[in-house]
Amino acid sequence: MAVPSRLRHILPLLPLAAIAACAPVGPNHETPTVPWSPVSWLTGHPAPPAQPKAPPPSTPTEAAIDPAWWSVFHDDTLTKLESRVASGNLDVQVAGQRLLESRAVLGVSQSALLPMVEGSAAASRQQLSKNGVLSLVGTGASTVPASNTNGAGATQNQIFQPFNVFQAGFDATWELDFWGHARRGVESAEAAAAAATEGQRGVLLGASAELARDYIRLRGVQRNLEITQNNLRIAQKSLQLTQERAAGGVTTDLDVANATALVATISAQLPALEAQRDDLIDAIALLLGEPPQSLTAELATQKPIPPVPPKVPVGLPSELARRRPDIRQAEAQLHSATADVGVAVADFYPRIMLSGSVALQATQLNLLGNWGNSNTWAIGPTLYLPIFQGGRLHSTLELRKSQQQEAAIAYRRAVLTAMHEVDTGLTDYAAEQRRRDQLREAVEQNRHAVDLAQERYSQGVADFLAVLDAQRNLLAAEQQLTDSTTLIATDLVALYKALGGGWEIALPDQKAPTATDNSIGNLLE
Repeated sequence: MAVPSRLRHILPLLPLAAIAACAPVGPNHETPTVPWSPVSWLTGHPAPPAQPKAPPPSTPTEAAIDPAWWSVFHDDTLTKLESRVASGNLDVQVAGQRLLESRAVLGVSQSALLPMVEGSAAASRQQLSKNGVLSLVGTGASTVPASNTNGAGATQNQIFQPFNVFQAGFDATWELDFWGHARRGVESAEAAAAAATEGQRGVLLGASAELARDYIRLRGVQRNLEITQNNLRIAQKSLQLTQERAAGGVTTDLDVANATALVATISAQLPALEAQRDDLIDAIALLLGEPPQSLTAELATQKPIPPVPPKVPVGLPSELARRRPDIRQAEAQLHSATADVGVAVADFYPRIMLSGSVALQATQLNLLGNWGNSNTWAIGPTLYLPIFQGGRLHSTLELRKSQQQEAAIAYRRAVLTAMHEVDTGLTDYAAEQRRRDQLREAVEQNRHAVDLAQERYSQGVADFLAVLDAQRNLLAAEQQLTDSTTLIATDLVALYKALGGGWEIALPDQKAPTATDNSIGNLLE
């Protein structure tokens, strides 16, 4: 079968298209090995010893971690708040927009793999110069006939008179990606988009942990506020007792002054605690993207500090690199940097562009559609060969290699940091439980001391200073116990953050701004 004449010009170029299937130059990304990992998180972290008259300590176990790790506290209010952080937190939304940006960059990179087709149309009125280019080929004023008798050509006046040119057509270009320049660029953009995804997951993990910490601290402050108010009532009763004894001549005004000072000292703690309570409620509102005081009605009522569970699932160390978003992000950034090295290597090689155009051209608009006489076309390859760049290509390659090494070190640092954070979290969690057990004993003994001091003072066998000291010690011990109980729960939150718990929670859908989103207010809705 005969090949059409126009295809004969294209067939020699088809082998060039097959070149695009060749493997790209430059290094391929390989998943890095974890620098160091213990066999078990429990190694070197014995469970806190059980204390008499105290609940059993909370101990870690190698069971799988629940993505909704905050459910271990069994606090309905905390669970409801955590369900709102993914869609309400503005930092998560900002990270989501960065993800959309990286996906847009990926789309730009992918376009380099496809032919670029452009359409154009033009209309112009022109006039040729009698002393211009045409005069060099024998069409100047001295050689062109003054008239045309057979109608086969144009007269001198017609050639050099103004005329119209109408043109419409398409241009197409396609780079044959022989050395993988475009494919490495797409690979880098894909890895950057994956890094942005992990970055958003990391922000969500951080926001969830911060919300849990603030909520637990709020309950701790509310508990301290209750303790202070209870001790204030005790101090007021002591003041009343000393006033009655002073009126009866049993004691002196010194005891009244000391009792009054104790009431004032305890009362002075209330405004600071109330301010901490309100500040934490507003901090939670900010994490949820809500205005100030919007959660006051929901959170102002006192509730117990969320208790830690008897068993804490911590998973296995081998799962950490898969769970932590920052480690996954660091690996994706290393992948992107490795692909960028391939792009820099491909810059040393020739680049082949296949270009073509087809158009219609006529001097009269009604003749523009006459394909047989008005068509014009061109097709052929273009070769770009870098010969001398003044060291730019070598310097760029060295830059990309250094960036790749930097990303590799950053990956190792992310893994090692994660290991240390988990180890520190386990240590702090166990140590604070031992401290809390001792504080429980201190509170119990201080309460007994207050009762004895008040009884002895009422009997007149002890002065009021013993009562003051006992009440101060009791208030301090109760507040320290509350702080320790709060710290144990927040240590557990820090441990789950270090373990990467919660990144599996679905990310909110991101909506790219539309043409109607022409104001900041619209973008924030």
